[in-house]
Amino acid sequence: MDSKLKRLTISCMVFLTLLVLLFVVYLNRSRLERREDSQDEQNSQQVAQEQKETFEGTRIGNDLSAFLNDEAFFDKEKSKYEQYLEQKNTLSMILTSIEKDLRIKIVNFDGNVVTGESFTVDVAGKGEYTDTDQDGIIYIPYLKSGDYMVSLQKQEGYTVPENAARVNVKEQVEYIAIEDISMLIKTEDEIDPSVDDTELKDVSDDTDRTEVKKLRSPDENAHIGIDVSKWNRDIDWEKVKEAGVEFVIIRCGYRGSTTGSLVIDPYFEKNMHGAQAAGLNVGVYFFTQAINEVEAVEEASMVLSLIENQYLTYPVFIDTEGAGGNGRADALDVETRTAVCKAFCDTILNAGYGSGVYASKNWYNNRLHTQELEKYAIWMAEYREVPTYEGYYNMWQYTSKGKVDGIEGNVDLDISYIDIYAGQETDRKNKTQ
Repeated sequence: MDSKLKRLTISCMVFLTLLVLLFVVYLNRSRLERREDSQDEQNSQQVAQEQKETFEGTRIGNDLSAFLNDEAFFDKEKSKYEQYLEQKNTLSMILTSIEKDLRIKIVNFDGNVVTGESFTVDVAGKGEYTDTDQDGIIYIPYLKSGDYMVSLQKQEGYTVPENAARVNVKEQVEYIAIEDISMLIKTEDEIDPSVDDTELKDVSDDTDRTEVKKLRSPDENAHIGIDVSKWNRDIDWEKVKEAGVEFVIIRCGYRGSTTGSLVIDPYFEKNMHGAQAAGLNVGVYFFTQAINEVEAVEEASMVLSLIENQYLTYPVFIDTEGAGGNGRADALDVETRTAVCKAFCDTILNAGYGSGVYASKNWYNNRLHTQELEKYAIWMAEYREVPTYEGYYNMWQYTSKGKVDGIEGNVDLDISYIDIYAGQETDRKNKTQ
């Protein structure tokens, strides 16, 4: 074999060897790639199965839209209304003690008493108390004075305070206005006036045929006036002023003679606005049915809340008289009735207003310790031309059958010996003077 042929043969063998080597490498690479692809597919299937198991483990069934109900799936911002509703159902307690008692009011975020729920509180050392009538107020009487911790138990649909609140139960009544008394005030739409507004003037023994039923010409340093309530209905105050009336004592409210509710007179605000606009001097009175000093403080507190933004030039009077014989306070003994009047008047005085007591001659003589009331203004009812009452008085109601222009029907007529500009007593009238 010549040298040329020999070189050609060697070249062919080298080429074939390289070709075989390349083919072997290609086969091995393809097999490796298929193995990697298979492993990747297996891994993907395993991950998918794990995710499926995790998702289905948190939901019942295979509902593919279940994630829509997952509160954590979306980062949803609450609307202002939703935030308000959440706040509105956040509860707190207002704790009040007058004398060896505790009143707990359950209020929402807006400060309104929450009704319609049987809330339960725990008073440390005393036990649990439930709002059985669902009026939002829990009253606990007969507690020893001292500090107590009060907790509001959980209630579905509401957020309650996490920590207990401390309150001091008072040993004795203090003649200071109750700040949150407005929560106890009702309108006549919330009660039955026919059984609650039953005040009855007990002056049958203090009336004779000499009763004067028209506006009188007052003595020197005296003033002529009237007292009114819802029973006088709509009043033309300009005509009343023109008729010669100088002052008016307006009923602001009463305690129900049956239920004991604190009720605002439906004509109070209208009468106050009309009388003051006409230029009359104004005072107010409240018909009491309090049976103890605690309730008297409540009544005075109600009055103070109603006159907070009013300008008075006459005192605030407690009207103590009968309620038809069946009133809750009709059977009070002399000592208790006198204590009620004093508690009311002292609470009014401590708030910076003049205070006084209204009663008939008979009640002053027989149902009150009048000598204990001498530091207050005395408004006495006796329907005669000349009164026979032997005690001192600052105002005299001389008839309940008066006639005044601007008022339909009868109206009470009064003479006053009180300084109308100060609203405080400055003189007393006595029949012997």
